[in-house]
Amino acid sequence: MRSLVFLFALLFALCTHPFLGEAQGGPIMELVIDTDNNTLQAGKDYYIRPVPTSPSIICRRPPCPVGPGFALQSTTPNKTCPLNVVVVRGTGQAVTFTPVNPKTNREIYTNSDLNIKFDVKSNCSESTVWKLVNDASSGQRIVTTGGVIGNPGKNTVNNWFQIQKDDNDYNLYFCPKVCETCKPVCGNIGVFQDSNGNSLVAITDKPYKVRFQPVSS
Repeated sequence: MRSLVFLFALLFALCTHPFLGEAQGGPIMELVIDTDNNTLQAGKDYYIRPVPTSPSIICRRPPCPVGPGFALQSTTPNKTCPLNVVVVRGTGQAVTFTPVNPKTNREIYTNSDLNIKFDVKSNCSESTVWKLVNDASSGQRIVTTGGVIGNPGKNTVNNWFQIQKDDNDYNLYFCPKVCETCKPVCGNIGVFQDSNGNSLVAITDKPYKVRFQPVSS
């Protein structure tokens, strides 16, 4: 009789609790893998590298080549601050990722909220933590600096981003879940060309494929 009760209890637990990697009521969460085929780690330096779309670039031996990089840059003529997130030639600048609970979870998962910070020194007063803002000059929602690490909630909702799986690559996404009462307008993080020729990282219609390259590679 006891064994029968235990069996029913076990079946109930399996039916009512999600398996590891599956979010309740949401998309599946998987470990993010970098270009060295290792799991993405919180606090470690990475380059965010857009995936080349040119058909002339052939990948014969993984990891496949990557394109330009993400960096900080002033996009306002004759001003050095604030700094916005842009795509530039070369590797770009290193970033770190911080999940909602960095003390208990050091690995980065897809479809989970995280902060992104450029691990560089800046002469501007704003922090180098990513933040989504409405840009009056372009009419776009762009990624700039001045966010904060942690403190999930209503006041920091624009500081949280996600990584989504995209075939064998990834894309960045804005759809924070850190505030249950907030209703953020979700969107893909892509590239928008402004009137000054800057490749601004912003909300776009189409996903923008990226990979994560360890700085030590």
